[in-house]
Amino acid sequence: MGLRYNAIGRIRLIKEKRLKRLGRGVYKQIKPIKRVKVFGQERERRLPFDFKFPRDFNTGMPLDFSEHVVIREGDLVEIGGQSNWGKTCLALNICGENIDHLPILMGNEYTTRVGDTDVYEPTPRFLNRLDSMDWVEWVNGTGEDKFTLLPVKEDYAEHIVKDRINIVDWINLEGGRLYEISRVMDDIKAEVGRGIPILVLQKDASSDAPRGKSFAKDFTDCELLIDKFTETESMLTIGKVKEYTGYIIGRKYAFGIFQGVKITNFREIVKCNICYGKGWKKSGNTSIPCDDCRRTGYVDK
Repeated sequence: MGLRYNAIGRIRLIKEKRLKRLGRGVYKQIKPIKRVKVFGQERERRLPFDFKFPRDFNTGMPLDFSEHVVIREGDLVEIGGQSNWGKTCLALNICGENIDHLPILMGNEYTTRVGDTDVYEPTPRFLNRLDSMDWVEWVNGTGEDKFTLLPVKEDYAEHIVKDRINIVDWINLEGGRLYEISRVMDDIKAEVGRGIPILVLQKDASSDAPRGKSFAKDFTDCELLIDKFTETESMLTIGKVKEYTGYIIGRKYAFGIFQGVKITNFREIVKCNICYGKGWKKSGNTSIPCDDCRRTGYVDK
């Protein structure tokens, strides 16, 4: 709400940049800020965050792209994907790989209310997925969860736990408010401190970006996009990456999913040089399905 001052007071405060005019006779106090010194005093140079991306279940090796992506404290990792093609699989694998960081989990489909009470419990599907990830030690020596499950489905920034990995699967905004995703991401980054937010967003099949489009990229430091590849496999595209050690942006990978959580046969794919990524090739005056890429437009690299 604007504040009112007498003429002499407001002139002095405006000159001192402590007051801003909002309208006729209405002013806003400017919050004072202090200069941040960069040099001239000891500053800690912190290494990248000890963040681990998922592994291929069959080989036990980290996913190929992970060695090139640098994740630092406060970086936001966005997973944008089509429904039912691996968003939660990727999110839970990130949770499992980083379980010793004691991550925070918030999910629309991870918890359900018990009757009409204010008590929540894990959903059967969520528990089944954790059981299938039998290579992860989900509990400590006393049998307590090594992660924190929170029944949060809105106002995510208010529940972010500072300095921890916070996984939100997924953020749901109404169609007319998709532009607000930028503000949601900004608020979450402001609260996470030296931690890492992992935000899962829905993506339409016809779009090359999550819902919210360019607004979803504003505060993203690493973007992983998931689409349908074949009837049995998914495709992961590396989108925006703020810091990397090798050529990575735009590269694509195909993979299968077993038991909802096991990433299998993860490999890089490139555009087919026969059909140039279209899935169809010329045969005389007609177009026929491309056998080289099985109409996917891509072949294994």
